[in-house]
Amino acid sequence: MPIYLSDEARRARLVYRHRLDRSAPDMLDAVAGVLALHSSDPTSPYLAGWARVEPPFTTGDLDRALFEDRSLWRLHAMRRTLFVVDTRDGPVFQAAAGRAVAGRERARLEKWLSADLEAVDVGAWLTDVADRVEAALADGVARRTADLAEVVPELRREIAVGSGKWAGRARLSSRLLFVMAMQGKVVRARPAGSWRSSQYHWVAASTWFDHDPTSIDPRVGRANLVGRYLAAFGPATTTDIKWWSGWTLGETRLALEDAGVAAVSLEGGQGWVIDGDFEAPPLEGPVVTFLPGLDSTPMGWKERDWYLGDHGADLFDRNGNVGPTVWMDGRVVGGWGHRADGMVDYRILGDTTAGDRSLIAGRATELTEWLDGVIVTPRFRTPLEQEISG
Repeated sequence: MPIYLSDEARRARLVYRHRLDRSAPDMLDAVAGVLALHSSDPTSPYLAGWARVEPPFTTGDLDRALFEDRSLWRLHAMRRTLFVVDTRDGPVFQAAAGRAVAGRERARLEKWLSADLEAVDVGAWLTDVADRVEAALADGVARRTADLAEVVPELRREIAVGSGKWAGRARLSSRLLFVMAMQGKVVRARPAGSWRSSQYHWVAASTWFDHDPTSIDPRVGRANLVGRYLAAFGPATTTDIKWWSGWTLGETRLALEDAGVAAVSLEGGQGWVIDGDFEAPPLEGPVVTFLPGLDSTPMGWKERDWYLGDHGADLFDRNGNVGPTVWMDGRVVGGWGHRADGMVDYRILGDTTAGDRSLIAGRATELTEWLDGVIVTPRFRTPLEQEISG
């Protein structure tokens, strides 16, 4: 009979494994705790680091890992999403998710281009442009998109993209560099502005790393990734894994079979863990955590009742993106926002004690002081965050 893990045990595992108790000694450990930090919103990895790394933490700590040590890598992987991952794990993410996404995005870009480049071999034309971008970056110098367009003027070309209500026009640069990054040919280097900027300098992957990332078979990559996911997020259901990875149901089941997992009994049904990983340490609370929008912890599962309760409508937007959340002992008890006057404010949604509320107020003050007047607005606004921020 499968071992039973209660919701309380799951929340305790979450707190310790995701470093919600601020026990991570550095950013590399903080990333390892959640496997991959969401980075679609450029501020999220920094705020996620502040929430997990032993104080004092600065934005420079993450910058050093990304741009100097290069021990962390910002890349696209599951569900076409941008993440920050351990550079050593980059080949696993590419094999398990990124490579397939890149193939679909390249095909879509060629389809869009075919409408503008009649009587032209679109595939060959696009490959030539991409090759010249790589050649322009071969000297190892990081360049902005505008700098690359000076050398490869085709990047300025405007093309029709999307369809229906999503139809519009965009420069080729925004789409091609996106695809090349997913293919592992180019890497996002430092932002073109502050740590809140989503415009990056670009470098060739061949010059950024001191070795070429190893190519891994996709099936091997998926088995490897599901094992790492369960080490951080397990127990998780098949539905959780399929949603998080972006795989088909068949790919998900095969990856679980290849990874050597064990079934466990949960309050909501059956879940999976790495075989032998049944530890459920008692939680030494209270643990208060302010997590940013799109943080990897709340975005780590599809079935969320055991830590989210009935707060989803307030804290998630219509597309399933989570806003800033307040946590107590591994469960969501509210949300927070950043007011125009620089104050971090919050709303309590769940049951809390007077002592809990005092700790939450103290953490909000601490985050206000750390941000020091720099206003952070989530890229994806949620109902409660907008109400708080004003």
